[in-house]
Amino acid sequence: MDYRGRKVTVVGLGIEGIDGVHFFVGQGAIVTVSDAKPPEKLRRQLAQIEGLPVKLSLGANDPKVLQDADYLYVSQSVPLDLPGIVMARAQGVPILSMLSVYMDLCPGPIVGITGSSGKTTTTALVGKMLEAEGLPHLVGGNIGVGLLTRLSEVRPYTWSVLEVSHTQLQFLSSRGPYVGAVLNITPNHLDRFSWEEYRALKARLVEAQGPGDWAVLGYDDPEARGLATRLKGEVCFFSLGERVDRGVTVINGKAVWMEGRKCLSLFPLSIVRLRGRHNLLNVLAAAATAYICGVCPDSMACAVASFSGVPHRLELVACAGGVCYYNDSIATTPTRTIAALRSFEEPMVLLLGGRDKHLPLEELAEEVLRRCRAVVLFGESGPKLEGALRQAQASKPASRAIPVVRVGRLEEAVEVARCLAQPGDVVLLSPACTSYDAYDNFQERGDHFRSLVLSFARDEVPA
Repeated sequence: MDYRGRKVTVVGLGIEGIDGVHFFVGQGAIVTVSDAKPPEKLRRQLAQIEGLPVKLSLGANDPKVLQDADYLYVSQSVPLDLPGIVMARAQGVPILSMLSVYMDLCPGPIVGITGSSGKTTTTALVGKMLEAEGLPHLVGGNIGVGLLTRLSEVRPYTWSVLEVSHTQLQFLSSRGPYVGAVLNITPNHLDRFSWEEYRALKARLVEAQGPGDWAVLGYDDPEARGLATRLKGEVCFFSLGERVDRGVTVINGKAVWMEGRKCLSLFPLSIVRLRGRHNLLNVLAAAATAYICGVCPDSMACAVASFSGVPHRLELVACAGGVCYYNDSIATTPTRTIAALRSFEEPMVLLLGGRDKHLPLEELAEEVLRRCRAVVLFGESGPKLEGALRQAQASKPASRAIPVVRVGRLEEAVEVARCLAQPGDVVLLSPACTSYDAYDNFQERGDHFRSLVLSFARDEVPA
């Protein structure tokens, strides 16, 4: 596509928007930036495009600006029902995204990884496995790395390993990736999408594939497993509990690749450094994906043994006074927080809160009462979370009562948790809610938690 002299309006100045501005300016396009935030709230982002020949339309997404474009380049966080976008689409203005442009222009094989949870860890580990094998690759997408400005690095033999969110799948090009992994599909983002819409978006990654492409599906998740019968390409699975006909499973404590009656040993699970059953599934998913890409068992084992995870996902921040503090800010749903709780045997003080996503809380409340010494609630959802915990306690009067403390901000929550925790405990930030009541994203929330902990635990930071 030749964008020279064409008017491209970039909607949303986050990671994808900044990436798009640099790319389209480099392509010779006439670029306008439209963002609903005023300039004073975009200082960091504007600094990253300073000096580039772009027009700015800030403080609102002006429908006139959007309709005047030859192309709209829309970041995944931008709702497609914005009036200006709706009117522009009605007039036939093409909608572009980082994912769609990259997949259209990328000359090398693409691996796309999606799921309601686990996709960042799996994506990062696949990248480590390719690195250990010595295969040229790049890792990007929803993992926090822009793609378009890296296109010049990609050759026909370069693997692109992309974390793909459901909102990015709104813009999927006509063809899916060569390898598409759907880890799981569980209720999420029901504040913006219906369950049916969300399920359909996740499925698009592999339903857009053709003959010769590969789908890697989580066998232990009914939604992901159920996609197998609807696909045109090759299918394999990964499972902790079942011996799949084709894919990665566990036999005698080892991850193995099964192909009919043939069995290839990959690596022992004992070398996995990550906590929790959910992370074992992520490791198996990465192994199945990497096997299709041509990675040998020795390289997989090398990557797994050295992989300690990614930030904000059960990240050990520090230990102080015999208490270990873990940052699991990525947990923006009750399901993810439940998985985090089940990763520890130690007594826990749990930090919950943020903005509600209209997801069921009953199972979370019961798990909290079973596993936690105390709970500290913060942010907008504090009253709703407290109500769910009180209701769970009332429904089981014979169960032990635990302290439930509600505060306003994360700073207060950390201080209260520090007072409640005892030596041998874990203080776990696993909020079960989004960060948008107080932060731009979960990373910012996790960084703030980390800084709060390190302010009193600098002498006991783990190696």
